[in-house]
Amino acid sequence: MTGLDDIYSSRIFLNAVLPLVKVIVENDESLGKGFQGKNAKIQISAKTDEGKVGTHFIIEDGVWTVKKGITDSPDIELEFKSITAFNDFFKGKSKKLPRIIGLRKLGLLISTFKALLKMAAMLGAKEPPKKEEDKELLVKLYFYLLSAGISQLNKAEHPEISKWAKKSPDRVYAWAVNGKPQLCAYIRVKAGNTKSARGQYTRSKPFFTMRFDSVDSALGILLQTDNLIEATIKGRLIMEGAPEFGAQIGEFMTMVGDYAK
Repeated sequence: MTGLDDIYSSRIFLNAVLPLVKVIVENDESLGKGFQGKNAKIQISAKTDEGKVGTHFIIEDGVWTVKKGITDSPDIELEFKSITAFNDFFKGKSKKLPRIIGLRKLGLLISTFKALLKMAAMLGAKEPPKKEEDKELLVKLYFYLLSAGISQLNKAEHPEISKWAKKSPDRVYAWAVNGKPQLCAYIRVKAGNTKSARGQYTRSKPFFTMRFDSVDSALGILLQTDNLIEATIKGRLIMEGAPEFGAQIGEFMTMVGDYAK
């Protein structure tokens, strides 16, 4: 029997973490070369009592598309025997490899593992990267992960987040960095429904924005090397719009991180 915590973790890994592989490949030229000109279907899945759950990627001439759920006849598949085995592998608690389908396509398989390892290394970082472009990429990954992760927990009917979403009128909560319009994400909440998105919300001003004065300030909070209250007092973090909701969003961010550890 799969416990609720395992279900919450798997939803985050399948629908918030794994889609970041596409972002990694698109932002790393050396990784992108491994898929250049390729056409393939790559799937990561886990068996359950009801069947399989998974996320797959469709690659057409090197261009990636992320799809939720299971596809037929993937060229590469990493198939875990259970949700627990899947979660433990991506949390770094187990090194037991899944069943691998597609060993004959060794080049594609190696490129896939390289992308997964790069993602794991970045999201597992304890300190900021040294290169500025890597710092920006890590902030982008975290913003995408947090917005999607909160939405996924709501869709999985997590009691705290579900209660918050059901009581909410139509509101948008956003993450942003000053002077970096490419580094932003948001979640829209309305009457129990949530939808996460990448980029800026442009239809109106978000109800609440967790805004950072720089990439380094963002990483200080995201990597938990900076104090939230001190960062706010010193202006490294600006609770914009409705600051009283900052603590609540901060709790949800921590919750996503805990389920992904």
